[in-house]
Amino acid sequence: MPYPHGTLHLGIKTCVMGILNVTPDSFYDGKRYDIHENAVEHAIKMVKDGAEIIDIGGESTRPGAFPIMETEEIKRVIPVIKFLSKQLKTPISIDTYKAKVAERAIDAGASIINDVSGLRRDEKMAQVAAEANVPVILMHKKGTSRTMQKYPLRKNACAEIMAYLKKSIAIATGAGIEGKRIILDPGIGFGKTVQQNLEILRRLGEFKSLDFPLMVGTSRKKFIGTILDLPVQERLYGTLATLAVAVMNGAHIVRVHDVREAAQVVTLCDAIRNS
Repeated sequence: MPYPHGTLHLGIKTCVMGILNVTPDSFYDGKRYDIHENAVEHAIKMVKDGAEIIDIGGESTRPGAFPIMETEEIKRVIPVIKFLSKQLKTPISIDTYKAKVAERAIDAGASIINDVSGLRRDEKMAQVAAEANVPVILMHKKGTSRTMQKYPLRKNACAEIMAYLKKSIAIATGAGIEGKRIILDPGIGFGKTVQQNLEILRRLGEFKSLDFPLMVGTSRKKFIGTILDLPVQERLYGTLATLAVAVMNGAHIVRVHDVREAAQVVTLCDAIRNS
């Protein structure tokens, strides 16, 4: 998959995306990296540990989170993106649903847009991605961060997610985004029950029928804690189990907090899958 200044080789080798939340309230790493020096140091470490994309977010999208002003989000992410884009050859993804934030991030050196709304929240986002000629990750999310777990999907979750993603794909291609620059994310944990999250992982292969690369993000999420009865700090092993299932069922990218451990898991799964 082409991006400005390079190509992501998605297929034989699973790509590890490292999460860098420069936020004070993310569910796992809030306040850890909202200081510039800490964020930069952590991003460099993730690349050394095996991250092939650094995903930078300035607004928490955890269940129950309040949205923040566009100006505040820009203030949080742009200095970090500017610095890292000069220090690293690794592509930087901007995790935002706001077109202005994405536009500023691309100007600062980001080369991928990760939109948790699947181009639904800001009607200008598709045009920003098309004009910048960058890959875009389209995620399924039901409702807003404040409401998504109050009103989760009903019965046939996978069918509803597929229909949503098909519409997002249509929005993207209608705006001029090339198909070779589209990645899909079924949005595990975003407006889904525990059982629905498990179903998505089990049936992930069915999403390959949409004929686009797939990204999966399960890292330390609540459904893992619910099943194992563990707090977020103790969900590493549960996360790694879900990553193994995702890779074996066709994930091209995994989005994680714990890059070193995830890289080991996906390398072994890739070896088994491709043997």
